Amino acid sequence: MVKVTIVGRASDGLPLAQGLNYMNEENGYLSCYKQQAEFILQEISRGALMASKMTIRIDHYCFNYLVENGVIFIVLCESTYPRKLAFHYLQDIHKEFEKFDKTLIDKITRPYSFVKFDGIIANFSRQYIDTRTQANLSKLNAKRKQDLDIAIEDMSNILEKRRNSVTETMRRLQVTHQPVSSVWCSPRLEVIALKWTPIMVIVITSMALLWASLVLSDEFIISSW
Repeated sequence: MVKVTIVGRASDGLPLAQGLNYMNEENGYLSCYKQQAEFILQEISRGALMASKMTIRIDHYCFNYLVENGVIFIVLCESTYPRKLAFHYLQDIHKEFEKFDKTLIDKITRPYSFVKFDGIIANFSRQYIDTRTQANLSKLNAKRKQDLDIAIEDMSNILEKRRNSVTETMRRLQVTHQPVSSVWCSPRLEVIALKWTPIMVIVITSMALLWASLVLSDEFIISSW
């Protein structure tokens, strides 16, 4: 059955609305999946998830999302819930969302502040709870031989890619901000140079003084003769 539904903005990942039945959810475990849905919003927003439709497997559930006209529609269902029906549900929500003024949506700045849509989500979710209703069976049987062209991914893989991306970004920042001498072209060479240059200066100076003293000594001996 439908568990969690969130509608968000693709441009910045801001969650706009959710079903009323989830705002007062008694089962606390769903709050964790709600956070995961918000994470998916951010991943889509920053371009890490490029597919316009995707199923993301997590535990015994699946996130199904749909991106249309700059808006993201996400639903969490049990893994046994028909994917085809889940995407019918998302399409229905999308059609209702299209009836609202887009300029109004673009002006929203606070998460979940588009409360007008919460009730609409709740009404649709109730229609899709029972997969055996005549309406839902008709949707499942329509073009039943046609496979869904939808990417499937595991949440663990998405999280791993995110961690790798953060690690790589931090590594690049460290390299970028590490000072490099224009003379030595390498931090390591610069360290070596700074360590040994004073010693070499002292050695060369000492040799020059020794050479000068020997020359003066020879001149003095020659002049004495």
